[in-house]
Amino acid sequence: MSNSKLILVLGDQLSWSNPAIAAADPQTDGIVLAEVREEASYVPHNRHKMVLIFSAMRHFAQALRDRGFTVFYTEIGAGLGSLEEACSAALKQHPAKSLEVCSPGEHRLLTAMRQWSERLGVAVNLLEDTRFLASNDDFSAWAAGRKQLRMEYFYREMRKRYDLLLDDQDPCGGQWNYDADNRKGWRNQVPIPEREDVPPDAITQKVIDEVLEYFPDNPGDLSQFRLAVTNEGAQQQFDWFCRYTLADFGNYQDALPEESPWVFHSLISMYLNCGLLEPLALCQRVEAEYRAERCSLAAAEGFIRQILGWREYVRGIYWLLMPEYAERNTFDARRPLPDFFWNAETDMRCLQRALSQSLDLGYAHHIQRLMVIGNFALLAGLDVHSVCAWYLAVYVDAYEWVELPNTSGMALFADEGAMASKPYAASGKYIQKQGNHCKQCRYNPAKMTGDEACPYNSLYWHFIDRNADLLSSNPRMGLIMGNWRKRDPEEKQAITAWADTLLEQL
Repeated sequence: MSNSKLILVLGDQLSWSNPAIAAADPQTDGIVLAEVREEASYVPHNRHKMVLIFSAMRHFAQALRDRGFTVFYTEIGAGLGSLEEACSAALKQHPAKSLEVCSPGEHRLLTAMRQWSERLGVAVNLLEDTRFLASNDDFSAWAAGRKQLRMEYFYREMRKRYDLLLDDQDPCGGQWNYDADNRKGWRNQVPIPEREDVPPDAITQKVIDEVLEYFPDNPGDLSQFRLAVTNEGAQQQFDWFCRYTLADFGNYQDALPEESPWVFHSLISMYLNCGLLEPLALCQRVEAEYRAERCSLAAAEGFIRQILGWREYVRGIYWLLMPEYAERNTFDARRPLPDFFWNAETDMRCLQRALSQSLDLGYAHHIQRLMVIGNFALLAGLDVHSVCAWYLAVYVDAYEWVELPNTSGMALFADEGAMASKPYAASGKYIQKQGNHCKQCRYNPAKMTGDEACPYNSLYWHFIDRNADLLSSNPRMGLIMGNWRKRDPEEKQAITAWADTLLEQL
């Protein structure tokens, strides 16, 4: 048996700090990258996501070859079924003492890989994914003995550990969190900069053509593909954000404008989640922008909290509570997903905009995902498994470790309160406050019932009414529940009856 290793690199691990690559010897070790049907098809992935990953994989393979590595690459057109098949084929060409792979980000795939060794006839070594800033053991140790696993307290520990936005040992500005400063609604206050397109090179264009051929029915308008596919390209996109939109990011990160799908967001989660950018370097760069007085403390803190706090926390929750976590369904929500989740044909303007953007571009910012689409799914009692599968399918940055807790835990409150202290439920008034969609909508956010009434309004109170027993025990819902109980019985009946009519129409 050869002393060489075979290294499998997954499509979301395209990083030079991938521990399997970092320990590799180009003289003796072979590297496998494979575009396979099983990974491309277990949900109907957005075509933007497939083009990003396949093209980034092909560019990364070339960079590995440039560093002297032997690369065994399988393109999607070869029709290979699974990653295990790709490794088996590579082992025949490159006999090795072991298969090395950085642990995957999905429980499904980890479970499968643990069965590979016997079938492949070599040791399969699953290496801890050190590209994250908190290991699974770190998070488990933090969570041990806590009644509630709230992100804020985890985030403070991470700030201290990585010495980010601290003056001595104190948080910059005297407080840890400036979220209250990051909630401005949108009223065309400032111009939104035009983003430069990233023209596809020959490799990317070939991938676009293949994805259109092999996945004709998947969502994603590839005439609008504009993503970077290399480490350098992703870094340029982040540099652009720091230069042109970071200063306004904090103020308007919760805004819902008609004018732009991007607003002032960084658009780097898809690069971060597939390995083209490194999390700590991004946080340190944004802190440097604050120290140089090129952005406010609230903008810098809001950005760093998303990566150092939220992203690491969500991953910790996933691995701490899986696989049982995926089966939770607090409100027993089982209503089938409406067709408009796949075609965006709805008269609700905010929902239509968020859905069409998600389907066409594979992108929506966190308020669109949480308070427009997720809020609707929560209020309507849509099936938890179906909603989670939809989020996993349509977004370019979605992998199960990040998608499932954000969808089940935050958007749907389906995880029995593991993450959020109360459901993120809201009526049409919230959406009206955050943006200008309502002006373009046939529904009126001030009306509760009738053909002109915003559906979010009656559905909100229907959600409160049908889940009253569960919600009454939540201390943060006391005021809302009290308001509902005090309402005139006839008024309550009219609201819930109108909501029933809307739900039947779904």
